[in-house]
Amino acid sequence: MKAVRWGIIGLGWFGEVHADTLAAMPGVQLAAVCTRRPDRLNEVADRFAVPKRYADYHRLLADPDIDAVSIVTHVDDHCQIAVDALRANKNVLLEKPMAPDVPQCDAIVEAARQSRGLFMVGHICRFDPRVVLAKEAIDQGRIGRIVSMHARRNLSKTIGRQVLDKISALMGDGIHDADLMLWLSKAKPIHVFAEEVHPGTNKFADAGWALFRLDNGAVGVVESIWHLPESTPYQIDARMEIVGTEGALYINCGEAGLEIHDPNGPQMPDTLYWPRPFGERFGILRAELRYFADCVRDHRKPDRILPEESRAAVELMAAAGESARTGQIVHFNSQ
Repeated sequence: MKAVRWGIIGLGWFGEVHADTLAAMPGVQLAAVCTRRPDRLNEVADRFAVPKRYADYHRLLADPDIDAVSIVTHVDDHCQIAVDALRANKNVLLEKPMAPDVPQCDAIVEAARQSRGLFMVGHICRFDPRVVLAKEAIDQGRIGRIVSMHARRNLSKTIGRQVLDKISALMGDGIHDADLMLWLSKAKPIHVFAEEVHPGTNKFADAGWALFRLDNGAVGVVESIWHLPESTPYQIDARMEIVGTEGALYINCGEAGLEIHDPNGPQMPDTLYWPRPFGERFGILRAELRYFADCVRDHRKPDRILPEESRAAVELMAAAGESARTGQIVHFNSQ
């Protein structure tokens, strides 16, 4: 069958990972890339032999040869680019978070409803086999009714310094676990209280804790701290505990089965999300992109995560941010 012709808007570090993954994927042609930086545009396009390169994303969206686009830009730019892409009837994979606030999420959701193109937000953790197996166990009733969920997703202060001027720890990484908790529990939040700690010098706080009550009676706690020591061996220390009335689940995404000890100390490289064994991208990101490519090829609406579910995760973390700023519990209007 004809290859899905794919374009990428945004060529930061993760945009390049998208390019590296898509360039070697069967059934996909990495046909175009876009960034406003000419040197970076040519660097990435040359490396992956991309035939079309654009400095203006509107020109990429106007290209009739492009079937699908990855939007891998700063979150503050997500809304306008995603709405424009959907109005151009492109098939759109938008990196998470969907947008920085609920009104912008609503604009994207409405554009997706009106578009002939398919739409999905890249919540990569929903493609993690460890999480999927946990979801299956919960749905099978193996731990009974969920009582408590606690997740941590912590990074080194080196990464924090690079990212915390762009997005908060709760919205940037806590949103993964907020989404997973809503998905695993099939529940909605009633209220949330959050606290942040700001030992660094960046715009956003280095650490955040959010505690929320769900309408099924369960309590969820999301911990996101981008202030681990620079010597930490973890790429990311990500774990989740789910306690039910009949059992418990423990998901460990921090230790991926490989430790390397060298003169620089112990390190735990990524082995599952987007590693590069044998010089080719492998792992969960590839599975996510493969899934969306297959949806485009088959003209099938993605159902692994719905736009409304991605919006709900943003709503929860945005409310947590408001709670941290005001010191007040934030209640959800839908309750």
